Amino acid sequence: MPSSQTYASLPYVRAAVIIAIALPLFIVIAYNVAMGGAMVPVDLRLAAWFHAHARPGLTQAMLLLTHAHDPIAIDAWSALIALVLARRREWHWLIGLVLAAPGGLLINGIIKRVFERARPTFDDPLLTLSTFSFPSGHAAGTTLLYGMVAAYMLGRTRDPMLRAVVIALCVTMVACVAFSRVYLGVHYLSDVLGGIAWSLVWLTFCRVGVMRLQQRRAARHG
Repeated sequence: MPSSQTYASLPYVRAAVIIAIALPLFIVIAYNVAMGGAMVPVDLRLAAWFHAHARPGLTQAMLLLTHAHDPIAIDAWSALIALVLARRREWHWLIGLVLAAPGGLLINGIIKRVFERARPTFDDPLLTLSTFSFPSGHAAGTTLLYGMVAAYMLGRTRDPMLRAVVIALCVTMVACVAFSRVYLGVHYLSDVLGGIAWSLVWLTFCRVGVMRLQQRRAARHG
């Protein structure tokens, strides 16, 4: 029968697995972007296909979804959640949230400056932005925000069905926002995949930090 120490180490094992998958994935994507690798032609073809098959109703829905997850909106949602955490005096979670979402968006901006990838261009764009493209701030921001929400909720229930619902909803939101960026022609597929991959690494580090703070607090009061 597994010991309590084994159960306590499981979150760290899961964290190591996530990093072992997401970090190499980001490196591969970033290399392709920087060197014009095999992913770039796929990016171009996919961007052209979505632009050619855009539909007014879907475009309006995608604009609404994407604007609801702009970096400023992510910061606003984070602030609201932070207020709830502060009222509950869950300071370790509040620190983790601030480092993950607003902090992660700041890091994403720095990475954009490193790669300086131009956004897709069309004669009749659905949406126009002048900032750099890789990695997607929307994809990163939603991954970080919903990832922290999922981690918080999962830590408060052992019901397998409820846990599955939480994970499914958060993954769906991230996927939908990422899709909206490609559909609207402001990002390539590699931009959103890169944003999700690197932010998973940062999210995992933030989550481990929260766990360490919780353990230290429990040890002091134990």
